[in-house]
Amino acid sequence: MDTLFGSEYWLARFLFQKGLAAIYFIAFLTALNQFRPLLGENGLLPVPRFLRSVNFNQAPSVFHLHYCDEFLLFIVCAGIALSSAILIGLPELGMWWIPAIVWSLIWIFYLSIVNVGQIFYAFGWESMLLEAGFLAIFMGSQRTAVPLPIIFLVRWMLFRVEFGAGLIKIRGDKCWRDLTCLNYHHETQPMPNPLSWYFHHLPPWMHKLEVIGNHFFQLIAPWGLFFPQPIASIAAGLIIISQLWLVLSGNFSWLNWLVIVLALPSFGNTQLRAILPINPPPVSQSTVHQWFVFAATFLIIILSWWPIRNLLSKRQLMNASFNPYHIVNTYGAFGSVTKKRYEIIIEGTRNSSVTTYTTWLEYEFKGKPGNIKRRPPQFAPYHLRLDWLMWFLPFNLRFNAEGKTQGPYYYREWFLKLIEKLLHNDRAILKLLRNNPFPDSPPCFIRARVYLYKFTSPQERKKTGAWWRRELVGEYLPPITLQDIQEVKRSL
Repeated sequence: MDTLFGSEYWLARFLFQKGLAAIYFIAFLTALNQFRPLLGENGLLPVPRFLRSVNFNQAPSVFHLHYCDEFLLFIVCAGIALSSAILIGLPELGMWWIPAIVWSLIWIFYLSIVNVGQIFYAFGWESMLLEAGFLAIFMGSQRTAVPLPIIFLVRWMLFRVEFGAGLIKIRGDKCWRDLTCLNYHHETQPMPNPLSWYFHHLPPWMHKLEVIGNHFFQLIAPWGLFFPQPIASIAAGLIIISQLWLVLSGNFSWLNWLVIVLALPSFGNTQLRAILPINPPPVSQSTVHQWFVFAATFLIIILSWWPIRNLLSKRQLMNASFNPYHIVNTYGAFGSVTKKRYEIIIEGTRNSSVTTYTTWLEYEFKGKPGNIKRRPPQFAPYHLRLDWLMWFLPFNLRFNAEGKTQGPYYYREWFLKLIEKLLHNDRAILKLLRNNPFPDSPPCFIRARVYLYKFTSPQERKKTGAWWRRELVGEYLPPITLQDIQEVKRSL
């Protein structure tokens, strides 16, 4: 038993705990700024209404006891405070059960948020953060021996993240097999960043090399995580390099940073002392802690049956949880790649009637493309949830032979609620946008139009200063008033 607890991975545990706490801090900060306008009592998809349709077993959450925006604020602020405490290092200075309690509270609080977050929290990295947070509960403190079973369970999670993503690509879109996916992806990804334009304009042979590298980093390198040192650290190092490439090329919330944090327990003290010259302090062991570790290990092994079966299945699921506690999930990303980028642009007017001479002003979002002369911003690891869902909206559009949109249109409930709130000049929702073209009084009409967006060529950008060029391909939502939107909602 003593061989399963030691100090060889003390530095790795130290960095893992700090990195994970930093990501939790960002996640709770995101909830502080965005949860109430999106999901609060007067949000786009109110939590109280959702809770009336599910029970605790379906969606475990402290909000089944009570939900109000003030209680949500308390939970979020508590999560920020607890993750800050770990960043400072206070809980780790005591016995193993002190950080265990802190991590347990963090996990419970964030689980409670995710399980009532509906479509706004239906992202794979939410389950990743919860699973990693659950494993952190059993890591121990700086004064206790490092539990090797938990170190290897983190590696097992990292393997599922990377290998699952690699398999879903090979089994999915043909462009991953003919090495052309990156010809499109930098342009059509959910939220390009300041460097995405440059990545898109890499030569075709570089795009093919990117895809080959992706297959290597996700399908081959992860197997090295289960080998002795230094092979495990080399495999983790390769995964970190691939994730840093993704950090440079796009905005993927905290996904890439979380993968990097998951890779840290694959490095021993010998490898990490080069960048972190700290000598581990003397550590002690606790029999109770050991038994908790063995219980958690047994649980993870049992629950691993479902993701293993999914990995072996020809109908592999992408980013799925097999239990409502988001423990031992299956992961994957971009099994298919969109080849064209369609953006839904929301416009409003103060005119009391709509004619061909009506002046329309655009609402601009913080992250998603809008103004063609605005350089794509950098927001990750912060997560702009409304912007991401706006990227998904065009997926259900239908097009005619000329490439123009055609009805009938299916409107998401949250989208209609968004339009309704814009017609009210709702301050909470407007804070989630970059600008409000109607600061003095709300618009009389709002409409939404569909544009095809493409990155400009280097020559076009030099001449016009624009990062994008766009072409109108149709109307998504016709000009609508507050009275009209009530009729649309009743017809759904």
